[in-house]
Amino acid sequence: MAPIATSDATPNAPSTEFAELTPLEAISCGPTLPGIPSFNKLEEKRQWIKEHMAGVFRVFARLGYTEGMSGHISVVDPIQTDAMWMNPLGVHFGMLKASDMILVNYHNGKIVGGNRSRPVNAAGVLIHAAIHKARPDVHAICHAHSIHGVSYSTFAKPLEMLNQDVCNIFGVQGVYSQYGGIVFGEGEGLKLAHALGPKGKGLILMNHGLLTVGKTCDEAGYLFRLMEKSCKIQLEVDAAAVNGLKKHIISDEEAAYNFKMASESEILYCEFQPELEYEEFLSGPGFKT
Repeated sequence: MAPIATSDATPNAPSTEFAELTPLEAISCGPTLPGIPSFNKLEEKRQWIKEHMAGVFRVFARLGYTEGMSGHISVVDPIQTDAMWMNPLGVHFGMLKASDMILVNYHNGKIVGGNRSRPVNAAGVLIHAAIHKARPDVHAICHAHSIHGVSYSTFAKPLEMLNQDVCNIFGVQGVYSQYGGIVFGEGEGLKLAHALGPKGKGLILMNHGLLTVGKTCDEAGYLFRLMEKSCKIQLEVDAAAVNGLKKHIISDEEAAYNFKMASESEILYCEFQPELEYEEFLSGPGFKT
């Protein structure tokens, strides 16, 4: 195994001026970047949620995260708070629109609103329902069978802190080191929720892929993209390390500092907006209908 070096540098402590700012204010030189919007009417928030869900799916399609009928995103509804919006089974991510989303009660798995022309993924309902019930702070969940996430999941190991970006999941990544086949029982969903833990943001599912959560589907979508890219980096670095190259791992102290300054829901929401805006630039606003 290649030797591993850990940096002994001391993290740059923020000045007093920056210490008093929110992470979003601290990263913005000039006017503060707008964060998660607020709404006067819950109906407006519901529509916004579905539009952003569709946008995240379009981005996932462009990045190649599709695999047949696999993959699902859920977001808790702001009106029927015991229900979650999910994507219809068998529709390509790149074709999804806001009006395609289906409202599912996550306590009994019944469809209670939205598009009724197609079913939802039954395995997805079990997984997402278990996590939403275990983690009321989680409003959105993303899961897909992306190439590098599935590849790296075979090792059932957490990602190393190899670069600044992956520090966004420092201390909040979990590993589910069992494989029980396609999820058709409530017990497997409960195990996944337990593996994610009370504070987890990302989960590596052995022989299966990646799962991320957030306060918005934008945050969960960004973290999924981050973990997928980080799995690719990890595989490439490990392959290079076989030849004796020394890995330099970011220290826990430095990683914790980066996490504190950059892995906050408002910031992670903003991190995904360039992808959404680029998607709308490429394909137009049709996914919002």
